[in-house]
Amino acid sequence: MSRVLLCQRDELSPGELKKVSHGAAEAICVYNLGGTFYATSDMCTHATASLAEGDLEDDLITCPVHWGQFHIPTGKAVTFPCEKHLRTYRIIVTDKEVYADIEHASDAALADA
Repeated sequence: MSRVLLCQRDELSPGELKKVSHGAAEAICVYNLGGTFYATSDMCTHATASLAEGDLEDDLITCPVHWGQFHIPTGKAVTFPCEKHLRTYRIIVTDKEVYADIEHASDAALADA
């Protein structure tokens, strides 16, 4: 398993998100949705835009460029012009930290497949 530290547990309050860059791999956007953490690719699949700069509402992230939306838990593109789904990552939460397992998709994405 390849873990990437995303943030401290208390760093993101419910309803907050942030971009995390790590090494040469793509940036990750981490979200706290009602106390549950999720992680997706930070780059919109439709246009070159950071989703961390988008609008978060409930369990949807809206791209700041063309306003397409993605369902965060599954990574599914739900609003045109976005049609390609986001990459999701399995989350590991410890007592103090939140990690992404960058080798595995989120449990919600796998259950929805």
